[in-house]
Amino acid sequence: MKEKLPPRRSSCSISYALDYLGDKWTLLVLRDLLFQNKRRFGDFLASDEKIASNILTQRLRRLEAAGMVTRQPDPDNRRSVLYAPTRKAADLVPAMLELARWSGKYDPQTRMTPKLARRIAEDRDGLVAEIVGQLREKD
Repeated sequence: MKEKLPPRRSSCSISYALDYLGDKWTLLVLRDLLFQNKRRFGDFLASDEKIASNILTQRLRRLEAAGMVTRQPDPDNRRSVLYAPTRKAADLVPAMLELARWSGKYDPQTRMTPKLARRIAEDRDGLVAEIVGQLREKD
């Protein structure tokens, strides 16, 4: 079943972003794709947050419908598929890095290292280019 995109509530740019990214599971799936190189359904299920398989299926379908994820047969296992972020998803890397930096600043239990926080603050564009470059290499 193809996932349908949510209807637009307004022409507000923040509302548009929240229509696609406004729940924690979608952002965590994108985190896994963009920063942890997860590509298989089981890889996402193994994340610390323990997403339910039905929620994961729905989020991957929605991201695919939104043009943020591609889905291809796994050449090593015909019963499996591989998911990959598109350029549209990769364009979220700067925003996600800022969310991570913000969390590191205000949550003493986060895994944000001081070194990474400094890198985001001092050379965000360089870090973004590095991450996006690594994503392209994997295509």
